[in-house]
Amino acid sequence: MYSGFYKVPKPYNETVKSYAPGTPERKEIKETILKMRSEEVDIPMVIGGKRVKTENRISISPPHDLAHTLGYYYMGDGTHVNMAIEAALTARPGWQALEWQDRAAIFLRAADLISGPYRARINAATMLGQSKTVHQAEIDAACEFADFLRFNVHFMSEIYKQQPLSSPGIWNRIEYRPLEGFIYALTPFNFTAIAGNLPSAPALMGNVVVWKPSNTQIYSANVIMQIFEEAGLPDGVINLIFVPGPTAGKILASHPDFVGIHYTGSTAVFTKIWKAIGENVALHNTYPKIVGETGGKDFVLAHPSADVNALSTALVRGAFEYQGQKCSAASRAYIPSSIWPQVHELMVKDLKTIKVGPVEDFTNFMGAVIDEASFDKLTTYIDQAKKDKDADVIYGGEYDKTKGYFIQPTVIQAYDPKYVTMVEELFGPVLTVYVYEDKDWKPTLELVDKTTHYALTGAIFAKDRTAIEEANIALTNSAGNYYINDKPTGAVVGQQPFGGGRASGTNDKSGSYLNLLRWVSPRTIKENFNPPKDYRYPFMLEE
Repeated sequence: MYSGFYKVPKPYNETVKSYAPGTPERKEIKETILKMRSEEVDIPMVIGGKRVKTENRISISPPHDLAHTLGYYYMGDGTHVNMAIEAALTARPGWQALEWQDRAAIFLRAADLISGPYRARINAATMLGQSKTVHQAEIDAACEFADFLRFNVHFMSEIYKQQPLSSPGIWNRIEYRPLEGFIYALTPFNFTAIAGNLPSAPALMGNVVVWKPSNTQIYSANVIMQIFEEAGLPDGVINLIFVPGPTAGKILASHPDFVGIHYTGSTAVFTKIWKAIGENVALHNTYPKIVGETGGKDFVLAHPSADVNALSTALVRGAFEYQGQKCSAASRAYIPSSIWPQVHELMVKDLKTIKVGPVEDFTNFMGAVIDEASFDKLTTYIDQAKKDKDADVIYGGEYDKTKGYFIQPTVIQAYDPKYVTMVEELFGPVLTVYVYEDKDWKPTLELVDKTTHYALTGAIFAKDRTAIEEANIALTNSAGNYYINDKPTGAVVGQQPFGGGRASGTNDKSGSYLNLLRWVSPRTIKENFNPPKDYRYPFMLEE
């Protein structure tokens, strides 16, 4: 039993290390990469704290080095989904009874493990398993993941502080109860931090979780689970399963104790999940919370007054860092004809210096795309653009999958603003540019807003303040994360809460208190210190 109104440690954003030649972090990460490449790890599921293996053993290789085996994971089936649900529900009473500061301490310790003794390991796992450069791994797996945990603890304490007013003789209070069942966390391949945040955010608020990571992120998911366990997370609070998505979805969506999903992934899959939940809603003990961040077709819009150097750099970084495999990646750009020749020249100059290859070579700016399905999809679009009259491949367009899934940074110029690569999400190193006439600035604002169903991120480049304000108004609903004179990627926890609307998700803003509010069910408590003892009111008295 505790007594006290506790203040949690002040949250802060983890400092990004440089990994420049001669730094201790560079030496450590290179040694860790060599060690991890020299081992073949066995990765079982973790259900109720137990390691669970099956007969279906699947190998893991770096996307940039297909001949090398990092290890193996064990694919499960429906029985393992049910085991995970049972383990979660068994752990639920004890976890929800734990004092909030104890839950906070577990995840604060996890943050310190990530930024300290596990830093090189989780970064190396992300580099090898997901083909991220050391910089992209650092800002994701080490810094953003630790930020999520520290800031979520802070947001939790701020939520608990929000209490109603009380009149004389009355004490009103709100209890932020965990949800009455289990949460399903379905996580993507592209951000290790998201894979860690989606199960841990509901767990922090007292919920129990069944977690299914992407098959292409299992290598670093294994490290995440080890960190949670070392931090003291009780068995069964978060259960890690490797099963086919439809298998898990069917069982979970029809289980009476399913109370919510925390999702990041494609819009198409999220739509199917929402439909399945709706069809089974009568089976649930309560209406499930549906929280999802989905696809994007993120834009960069330039005004004739834009700084061409800043614009060019934003396009190159925004479109091609991590091979364009960010939900926020710059995918479509609208450039005025007056500055396009300069922007084109600057972009090509930079793109010619970009090296693509294994991420263990720190001189490479890009690695490989995540798997063969992604490679084949992207190259199909590239090949089609080479043939179509409505578009030209003006830079790149080369690719090769003999050793890894490598695609060179590719820029397409579309002559039709509704050309397919201006509309559909590609999720790879492909940027499509539409050049508009300067006089068409205002019609182009409408074009940006109406071209796709997505509304995740977007950026406006301009020096003219009137133009900036015109864009702010016209594009109010076009992006949940909106940038002025900056690339549309790189949201920081606690600074730019992330999420979008329309077909890009429920906009519940991971990295803010808004997301944590979805994982509680408030109970209002009114205590009367001097309750009435007569039903009669004064107005009933006779004259």
